[in-house]
Amino acid sequence: MADAYDAGSAARHGPEEEPQDAPAVIVPVVVSSPTPATPATPPASPSPEPRTGVAALSLRYQIGAALALAVVAIAVCVHIGMVFLHVAPPNTVTKQHGKAIDDWIYPEFEQNWKLFAPNPLQQNIAVQVRAQVGTADGGTRTTGWYDLSAQDGRAIDGNLLPSHTQQNELRRAWDFFVATHDAQNRPVGLRGALSETYLRRIVQLRLDRANAAGDGGVVERVQVRSRTTNVRPPKWSDEQVSDKPTYRVLPWWWVPEEGAGSADGNDAVGGTAAADEAEGGAR
Repeated sequence: MADAYDAGSAARHGPEEEPQDAPAVIVPVVVSSPTPATPATPPASPSPEPRTGVAALSLRYQIGAALALAVVAIAVCVHIGMVFLHVAPPNTVTKQHGKAIDDWIYPEFEQNWKLFAPNPLQQNIAVQVRAQVGTADGGTRTTGWYDLSAQDGRAIDGNLLPSHTQQNELRRAWDFFVATHDAQNRPVGLRGALSETYLRRIVQLRLDRANAAGDGGVVERVQVRSRTTNVRPPKWSDEQVSDKPTYRVLPWWWVPEEGAGSADGNDAVGGTAAADEAEGGAR
């Protein structure tokens, strides 16, 4: 009976079958075509640097700057040429254009030296003045000598910025006088009287500053003289020079009534033709 059950059972189920594997799943493989290589992008060019200086200006301003530079260069070349001709020995150019050269040089660019074997001064020249004063009681008196050059020297000594007046006014006036007078103090040429007026006005101003007339006094006449002493040679030199001063004494000059004791600054400085002539005469 058992066999029948087993047979029936087998008949129901059929013969024993081996388990089958699950069907394989086919996954499609997508084969992509090769992509062409992308060319490398070149690096961006650096931006230009900003222009500076004259290059940053517009064309119109660049032209203006070039013209200004050219004018400055020409002026510098002309100035150097004028100074060279001024300090150079006399030549054809200075003889023909001496006035133009002097007008350029004096007074701002004066050069107190000469090119090629300069000859410095070997004398000290002091300009001195005294006055004849009319006193309040009707009498007269004569002052002592005022050393005007020594006064200028004290004003310049230790002064970092001495004025043109302190350095040159008196010296120029004296040089102007000497150049227009002979050894007997007689005027030579038309500028002689002008140089006397200029020198007298300067000493009047100096006497007025020093209150030479005193209270109630009036300067009636002035007399000017120069005191010249030789500069001592150095110790190693065998040169022998006299150490005695020499004097050049000018005659007494009457002071005009309108200027006696009250010379005004503009008149004394020579804001007239006298001062202009002195500039030229001292050259």
